[in-house]
Amino acid sequence: MLPDLRIQVTRVGPVDVPVPRYQTEGAAGMDLHAAIASPVMLPPLSRARIPTGLAFAIPAHFEGQVRPRSGLAARSGLTVLNAPGTIDSDFRGEVHVLLVNVSDVPATVAPLERIAQMIIAPVARAELVVVSTLEATVRGAAGYGSTGSS
Repeated sequence: MLPDLRIQVTRVGPVDVPVPRYQTEGAAGMDLHAAIASPVMLPPLSRARIPTGLAFAIPAHFEGQVRPRSGLAARSGLTVLNAPGTIDSDFRGEVHVLLVNVSDVPATVAPLERIAQMIIAPVARAELVVVSTLEATVRGAAGYGSTGSS
């Protein structure tokens, strides 16, 4: 079991946003809010970089993953374009969320609206070793769609 972490967070920018928190006992993610003073309208298939008004000091060997909120996607067609977005442990700037409107009607992001969720996850660092051949497996080099063909 992973230990609970204490992560420093600071508010940045002109909009005072709530500090993210888990909404339920079993929630994996903490909601990020839109740090905007006025609504932002996204036409169909457009995107916008929305500030969260927060910067984090994520510990080494961990990352923040920015993921869509299912309710926002279902209700308005807004989702996180680069999901999951990664907040590296050495990044100390304001976190922004790249939202995209995948619906066929305009969608509006309201000030302080919950726009994404952030999950804190462990990160392993790998050392890549160049070899002349790879160990064989049953699957081999079979790619896209190969595991559902039988």
